[in-house]
Amino acid sequence: MRPYDERLDRFLSQAATVFATQGYHSTTMRDLAAATGMSLAGMYYYVRGKEELLYRIQERSFAQVLAGAERALARGGDTDPLERLQAFIRHHVAFFAAHMAEMKVLSHEANSLTGERQRKVSAIKRRYVDLLEGLLKDAAPDEPAVERSAAAYVLFGMMNWIYNWYDPAGEIDPERLAGLIARTFIGGFAEARSTVHGG
Repeated sequence: MRPYDERLDRFLSQAATVFATQGYHSTTMRDLAAATGMSLAGMYYYVRGKEELLYRIQERSFAQVLAGAERALARGGDTDPLERLQAFIRHHVAFFAAHMAEMKVLSHEANSLTGERQRKVSAIKRRYVDLLEGLLKDAAPDEPAVERSAAAYVLFGMMNWIYNWYDPAGEIDPERLAGLIARTFIGGFAEARSTVHGG
């Protein structure tokens, strides 16, 4: 990721909101200029076109959520595997509750990138999925890899679609929401393990 640039950061956030509202394919560079208050020349200073803009939004979001998860896990030190899994869930939910437009863009426009841009974003995304699968392996070392992988995608499904119903101004704050998801997933995960292993 490039060094921090406040104007670029604001532009990417505003553009993510436009893509989340209108859809990537329905949005033009002129729409983005009108919504962000940036001239076309100003936008082209940062990106060569709409796909590069989408790439920067996805690359920035995945890089930030991965780095944040790694920091959250490092702060916890060598703790219980389920506590580390909860720390990952809390971070993920809190991050995307604060970046709902980006979450919607990541969910709906995952296949809109092409070529090298798609490969780069997929590589960051793979590192993030691998991090979660590693946490699940620590929590359930006897489970087959295919089941841990399925559990990872079930968990992402629970966390990634909150933008459809979560109201940031409502009564549930991101921390409480993350706790609810963690308890639901970890409770179901433990129950499934108990059923399979007859415990």
